[in-house]
Amino acid sequence: MGIDKSKPQLTATGELHRQLGEQPQATVGGDLPPARTEPEVQRLLHELKVHQIELEMQNAELRSTREELELSRNRYAELYDFAPVGYFTIDARDARGLIREVNPAGAQLLGIERRLLVKMRFIDLLVDAASRKIFSSHRDAVSHNQGMQKCEIDLKRKDGTKLRVQLQSIMVGNIGDKVDYIHTTVIDVSDRRRAEDALQKAYGELEEKVEKRTQELVRANEQLLLEVEEHKATEASLRKANAEIKLLSDRLQAENIQMQQEISREYDFGDIIGKSHAISYVFFRVEQVAPQDATVLLLGETGTGKGLFARAIHGRSARKDRPMITVNCTSLPENLIESELFGRAKGAFTGANAPQMGRFELANGGTIFLDEIGEMPLSLQCKLLRVIQDGEFERLGSPHTIKVNVRIIAASNRKLEEEIRAGRFREDLFYRLSVFPITIPPLRQRKEDIPVLVQYFVSKYNKKIGKEIETVSNTTMNALQEYHWPGNVRELESVIERAIITSHGSELQILDRFDTFRDPVGREHEVHALADLERDHILNTLQKTGWRIEGEKGAAIILGLNPSTLRARMRKYGLQRK
Repeated sequence: MGIDKSKPQLTATGELHRQLGEQPQATVGGDLPPARTEPEVQRLLHELKVHQIELEMQNAELRSTREELELSRNRYAELYDFAPVGYFTIDARDARGLIREVNPAGAQLLGIERRLLVKMRFIDLLVDAASRKIFSSHRDAVSHNQGMQKCEIDLKRKDGTKLRVQLQSIMVGNIGDKVDYIHTTVIDVSDRRRAEDALQKAYGELEEKVEKRTQELVRANEQLLLEVEEHKATEASLRKANAEIKLLSDRLQAENIQMQQEISREYDFGDIIGKSHAISYVFFRVEQVAPQDATVLLLGETGTGKGLFARAIHGRSARKDRPMITVNCTSLPENLIESELFGRAKGAFTGANAPQMGRFELANGGTIFLDEIGEMPLSLQCKLLRVIQDGEFERLGSPHTIKVNVRIIAASNRKLEEEIRAGRFREDLFYRLSVFPITIPPLRQRKEDIPVLVQYFVSKYNKKIGKEIETVSNTTMNALQEYHWPGNVRELESVIERAIITSHGSELQILDRFDTFRDPVGREHEVHALADLERDHILNTLQKTGWRIEGEKGAAIILGLNPSTLRARMRKYGLQRK
């Protein structure tokens, strides 16, 4: 503005100088202008001095303005260059956002050199089409002087990573070169956006948990209402049964004491002794099935300890805190076994003066061990099958159905397949019982366990009889290991107990004549005969099942073998399907 005011003054001063400078030339030329008078000259000189003073003042003002302008420009440059946020100056006329200037913070934000950013198009820095569309709308709004505008877009850095930023833009005019610019600040909001996304995710998860918990509470409330109704419905029947329970409680307590005494007498062995491969595999099978509620069928010769393994399965199950009721099917008379198993109502038969709870009711919530199941009468096998399938039965002489939750472990020293063929055992009951068959090997198949068993029985009967037997000679141990033990572990225990009683001194002396049982030639023929019998039995079973090995009706289940063991036996005997 000071420069524009000085122009008329400069013109007037030049005119005065021209007038004063022409006066001498006029004296030289032919035509002389009229001579100026002294007052006119003085007046012109005076005006010239005044204009010079004004010119000097205007020059001083102009210099001051230029200095202020330079200072302001420097301050703006410092503010622009050292701002903590990114500043971009964009050409408003360019639709793609030509970058005219960028501060160091903006260049550092993108990881691109400042000099390379200048002359680039801002839209080329955007990640995707969605961001480019947002930026175009944003630039249009700013270009139409709609004031400060904000938006969020994704930029790509030099290393290819994506950066979420917030743009704040405003239109700025330049009078000098008639070009409009857009000043844009770029602020990194990636952390804030991640925090917002995390918060939104947490909020969504919280809503989902609240919804899930609400549904659970609604279901629980419905279940509670249902249970209340059931409680009201059963309250009357409970009052009615209370009298009967009171009468039965004393009898049940007496029977429980008796059974505990029987268990104590029957399981004097304590832990099962053995470390051979054969008995270790049985331990493995027991560990597999014990935690489950599956029905178990224990197979093996007399004296192999089937009852001990049944106790081990029960002791490792979830029912271990409930009783294990043992029923020896050979020790009960045929006419009483039904009432012993399932109970009887008062007056069910002559002499039934009071109701009696059966073994299945006593075992409710626990385990029932049916020893020598092959001896069970055929007439009761159907009722037992119903208990296994449906968990319900009726007492003898009563029409009321009783439901129980009992795990069944059965044992037999008979070959139940032969019993089925002979018509003495139901085939469907066999399949129900042999869900998980375990064959306990005889003592002759695990002779490496004999020294351990001998030491155990010697220690046991030393304490019981009061002897101090400390050593067992190699000759005695060899004789024990060479014997084939038809009575298995039970026979071995009897032999050791008898030897403890008759021995004198600290060495175990066995007086039994094992030579009577030795027949090397006969044993060899027996082995060959058993091998042939096993081969024929496997072949017949495979043919009966249509050569099906695995599955509920496969040959492995029927034979009580692991499928891989059965395949190994088939390879051994050369059995192949033709």
